[in-house]
Amino acid sequence: MITHLVEAMELAPTVAVHSMDANRTVRFWNAGAAQMFGVAPDEAVGRPIAGVLPFVREAEHDAVVDEVWRSGKPGPARDWQVRTRDGRVLWIYSASFPLIQDGVVRQVFCMDIDVTERKRNEAALENAGAHFRQMYLKSSDAILLIGADSIAEVNPAALALFKCGAACNMVGRPLSDFAPLRQPGGALSSVEMTRAWDLAHDTGNFRCDWRYLNCAGELFWAEVLMTSIALNGEHLFYVVVRDITARKQAEHRLHLAAQVFENSRDAIIITDREQTVIAVNRAYSNITGRGAGEMLGQPLARQVPGLEDPALNQDIRRELDATGHWQGEIHSRRAGGDAFPAMLALTAIRDSNGAVSNYMGILSDITDRKKTEEHTRHLAEHDFLTDLPNRVLLLDRLSQALQGARRSHRMLALMFIDLDRFKEVNDTLGHQVGDELLKEIARRLVKCVRGADTVSRQGGDEFLIILADIGGVDQAAHVAGTVLNAIAQPFRLGVHTLQVSGSIGIAIYPNDGDDIEQLIKHADVAMYHVKEGGRNGYQFFNADMQAQIAERVALEEGLRRALRNQEFELEFQAELDVLSGDPVGMEALVRWRHPELGLLLPERFMAVAEDAGLMIPIGTWVLQQACRHARRWREGGHPLVVAVNLSTQQFTHKNLLGCVREALEGSGLSPEYLELELTEAIIMKGGAAAQGTLLALSALGVRLTIDDFGTGYSRLGYLKDYPVDKLKIDSSFTTAGDGAVVATIIAMARNLKMQVIAEGVETGEQLAYLRSKGCDQYQGRLADAQLRGSALAPLLH
Repeated sequence: MITHLVEAMELAPTVAVHSMDANRTVRFWNAGAAQMFGVAPDEAVGRPIAGVLPFVREAEHDAVVDEVWRSGKPGPARDWQVRTRDGRVLWIYSASFPLIQDGVVRQVFCMDIDVTERKRNEAALENAGAHFRQMYLKSSDAILLIGADSIAEVNPAALALFKCGAACNMVGRPLSDFAPLRQPGGALSSVEMTRAWDLAHDTGNFRCDWRYLNCAGELFWAEVLMTSIALNGEHLFYVVVRDITARKQAEHRLHLAAQVFENSRDAIIITDREQTVIAVNRAYSNITGRGAGEMLGQPLARQVPGLEDPALNQDIRRELDATGHWQGEIHSRRAGGDAFPAMLALTAIRDSNGAVSNYMGILSDITDRKKTEEHTRHLAEHDFLTDLPNRVLLLDRLSQALQGARRSHRMLALMFIDLDRFKEVNDTLGHQVGDELLKEIARRLVKCVRGADTVSRQGGDEFLIILADIGGVDQAAHVAGTVLNAIAQPFRLGVHTLQVSGSIGIAIYPNDGDDIEQLIKHADVAMYHVKEGGRNGYQFFNADMQAQIAERVALEEGLRRALRNQEFELEFQAELDVLSGDPVGMEALVRWRHPELGLLLPERFMAVAEDAGLMIPIGTWVLQQACRHARRWREGGHPLVVAVNLSTQQFTHKNLLGCVREALEGSGLSPEYLELELTEAIIMKGGAAAQGTLLALSALGVRLTIDDFGTGYSRLGYLKDYPVDKLKIDSSFTTAGDGAVVATIIAMARNLKMQVIAEGVETGEQLAYLRSKGCDQYQGRLADAQLRGSALAPLLH
């Protein structure tokens, strides 16, 4: 803002501008002043005005300046005589303006115009009437003679100023024709001009500033001196018009800069070249609590908290000298002692000779910005749900913890925690309950560790804990036990009470790895071993685990290759009618012909396929191949139903219906010859959409069987709601000879008008019992033996 002030002064080289403080000491001296009075800025600033610019009537001039200081209002503009250093006596037209801050006059600015030539012209007119005409014509000022309310004569300077070309374009017209309708203050130009004529007539002369409109339609400011004269018995006005547009523009810039300076929301502080404070604005007082009274005349570094550091001051001076600008964050303090972050920008202001005359500082309170940055940083480094550190922050803290462990030769533990069967909570109770469970688990985990440790959520139901600087593995084991116990306690979430468990893998630095990637990987490996071992426990990583994981990875890669290379094949297990012994269907069972390990049963690879997300493509292949086999059987005279097991991933997949329809259409098999088997657990995992899926499959015409019935959520209610055609009694009831359970299931199916098939039938006694209870079908070793040697035996392989 002060820069605009200085620019406004420097853009008017014919206007001499200087300022002084209450002690009459010069504080500003522009290039116009240096040129007009012959005194350079560095010779004037800091010296008493009387020693720099002596006025002929010094006491009278001092009285005018004193009145400006006292009243806070601009002094009257008038002519003064001054003596210059080289002995010249100049006439100047001078105006004084107060610079007010916080309601107090801080400095007085004086704007001077050299009117020596005008004075000479006026004197010449007064003392040499005989030469009036020549001076009139050659005057550099525009002169007009006004009589009878119109222009009687104009000199060449007037034609040039008003850009009217010839005298005929002005003579005979009222002077009001060369003014806008209204003056800048809002008054009508005609009314104000009439008042000016009256004053000039009454007092002999009248001086004012006036806004004119030239013949080119351009507005300009002029200083007007009206003198009432009598010539040859005729009353005339002798009007001298001088263009002061540049001065007015400078005044406007000065006023605007002063207003911006005082009303800026940023704190602004101005110093002299020695960095002594000479002005502060209202915002500076509001932000820092320090008023102008305690700031003026003080060193900047002492009055702006945050700049006391000598090293910082040295850096700032070096940058200002090199570039003229410095900007940076400082830790400032308010008058009451409260600290706050601030942005300080310092700029060197140079005079017309390129020398530094002042410094301007802009101080901004960046407390809110810092809070926003901190909030943004927190969001970027923390989990949105639990507010725990996320992976980004965990990696940073783990890196720091490893550096500390290396320096101190201490141990560090990394715990990888995965909740057991968390997906079932989401599937059965909804994601909102799952989210609340995760937040409560996060709160419990934090309570299980020290303040120096880190609990982080990696996503889903996975958490990592950094135990920094531990004394031994027993300490990590103790924490793991505490965590398991905390997770095992019941969770009361609204109307639901849940009990969950967790699996924890632990990796120790430096035993199990010396970098971040190794530790996380080995803790993850250990956690998976807990999962495979039955969940709800913890294990420390060891080398054997790595070998098992390598085998698992190899199996996963092999499964993907098997899909590409058609390494899967089907075997079939016969389903026979209990009464007649006739074959009624075949259950398709997948096998993997591994190129190195031979024929693998599903127990060896299905868990890996499920974890790897391969159940959809494998299940689709089984479904398509089974339908093709059933179509060939029928064409060969054996209209048998083919039964295909569906996995959880298949049943919950959005395109299940499309896959079934595509398998039927691709093979040409009628829907009634396809039977889809699902366990009760799979149906329950289907959630609210399960009934709709089953109804859609039934509408397609395929048969639906509940597999392993009796081992899951065996409830009569849901069986009545689902379009189930058959119940399959689990082999555990058949082989154990649990007749009561078998009989109950058969009776239940009869009431619901469903068929019943028993699996795992191995002896004639078991078959006889099933026949006596009304079971419809059976399968197992006995059924396969019945077909061995028959025409249908090749269908089993």
